[in-house]
Amino acid sequence: MTDASTATPKTNARPPRRQQLDMADQLKQLQAGAGTDAGADAPAQQQQPQQASRPPRQKNTGRGPRAQQPRQQKAQAQQQQPQRTPRKVNPVLERLFELYPQLFGARFVPLKLGVYEELLARHPEDFKAEDLKIAMGQHARSTRYLEAVAAGLARHDLDGNALDPVAPEHVHHAILELHRRRMLRNNGNAEELRPQLVERIAKAVEASGLDREAYAVLVRSRDANANAVVDEALAELAEQAAKREALLRAFEASGRSEQEFADMYGMKLGDVTRTLQRVRDDKKRAEAAAAAAKEAAPEAETAPDKAQPDLPATTGN
Repeated sequence: MTDASTATPKTNARPPRRQQLDMADQLKQLQAGAGTDAGADAPAQQQQPQQASRPPRQKNTGRGPRAQQPRQQKAQAQQQQPQRTPRKVNPVLERLFELYPQLFGARFVPLKLGVYEELLARHPEDFKAEDLKIAMGQHARSTRYLEAVAAGLARHDLDGNALDPVAPEHVHHAILELHRRRMLRNNGNAEELRPQLVERIAKAVEASGLDREAYAVLVRSRDANANAVVDEALAELAEQAAKREALLRAFEASGRSEQEFADMYGMKLGDVTRTLQRVRDDKKRAEAAAAAAKEAAPEAETAPDKAQPDLPATTGN
């Protein structure tokens, strides 16, 4: 058994506690310590108020001056960027708007061929030939005018009268030019815009009243990409026509009424009626076109060249 006197003293033994003074003694010490540094001998309870008087540390909320620097730099960069100068309107176009607001106003319409010469004849004192030529070129190249042409609207004279519709080849060229401009705005992403182009050309083919082969001959050009789009649109139209013809054959073979046929296939009666009537009309037009082509065959060698579009070759917005 180890002697208590030789035992190793514990190094982690706590020092004796400082004698705690009651409140009366603390007050006496404070009063007696006047003129001396009382803070050194004051108990911990008296030092805490001094520590608490320090202002609390503010958290970084991201709204301080450092956080505002990127916004200020961005605003300064935007101010330093050159502002786009608004495009000046051709004074000749302004005069045309005053004279013919129904043609050159908020809504554009296709103009009759030869309207340039007619404007010069009507207003020799208002327009110089060269100035009017430049202004009409800007008007014909504008996107708004091309949209009117691509929609297949009728051409109009200076009195606002609707004349013949725009020629199918002119509609086609306007559609291609609008597609080209959309590609430029879309960073040349042709694959994304191609379905829209194919659909629009398909609608133009149907609106033209021409059969698919005649339309293809009319608009065929040296542009292989444009020709490929036309072929794709014609292929889709051919597939749709085949489905309509199959529906007509099924209807004729069923021996049922249109209502009974629609109920049998779960279709709407109106859709069935329109589809069947369209197939019949297509057949009549095809037969008429074949007969006309047969009569015009001897004169094919002396036929005039197809008309060129009235739009300038250069493009712009």
